[in-house]
Amino acid sequence: MRGNSNNLAIMIVLNIVGVMLVLGAILVVLRGLGWIQQIPEYVTWAMLLLSLGIGILGGIRSAR
Repeated sequence: MRGNSNNLAIMIVLNIVGVMLVLGAILVVLRGLGWIQQIPEYVTWAMLLLSLGIGILGGIRSAR
């Protein structure tokens, strides 16, 4: 049982990091194209919370 909880925690962390990387890449591309000049602080927090939520849900779903 302990191995399963460790695997779940690793899956959740990897999903969170993966979502953060994808959102960061999208942000860099949009800034490179000139569509976004500056990013408000609340958008950064929203992206962080979104990646946490998607990562946790994705990790739990993939562990089943």
